[in-house]
Amino acid sequence: MPDFVPVQDKQSVTEDWQSVEPLIDGVVIKRLPPVEDDRGEICEIYRPSWNVHSAPLVFVYQVCIRPGKVKGWVVHRRQDDRIFVSRGTLQFALFDDRDKSSTRGLLNKFTFSDRSRVLIVIPHGIYHGVKNLGTAEAVFVNMPTEPYCYENPDKYRLPLRNDLIPFAFEEEPGW
Repeated sequence: MPDFVPVQDKQSVTEDWQSVEPLIDGVVIKRLPPVEDDRGEICEIYRPSWNVHSAPLVFVYQVCIRPGKVKGWVVHRRQDDRIFVSRGTLQFALFDDRDKSSTRGLLNKFTFSDRSRVLIVIPHGIYHGVKNLGTAEAVFVNMPTEPYCYENPDKYRLPLRNDLIPFAFEEEPGW
């Protein structure tokens, strides 16, 4: 006789595929399906009329992450990030350490890919990290609310393993 008892899955989504997990206050996730035809596809990245963020578009850059690599933990004090997942499979982890936030201490984890493209808004004050889960280079585009300031970067880092954030990106053998 086995020494284990099967455990029933907990509900993870509603019937219209919305996550039942609470989101960190101010985080926005907009799903962006591609429009395909016989020539290929097009996928919009950002449109002010979506009302996902009120700040104007002032700066755009692209990030490539090699397979198995992690970028983070980083937090911004002034800028919000608006990230579009373009290619590959990425795991995002967000941690709310804002003093006056109603979701302080909350951790969000997401997996997005080119099969599930999104625009995610990460407010300033939220620590975030991202890992490429795939076997090929992954790409995202960031449209932060402030241009990068070379003399005084709005970027503060923590080591990947730290005592503040209750999450560690798994290390893959051979990466």
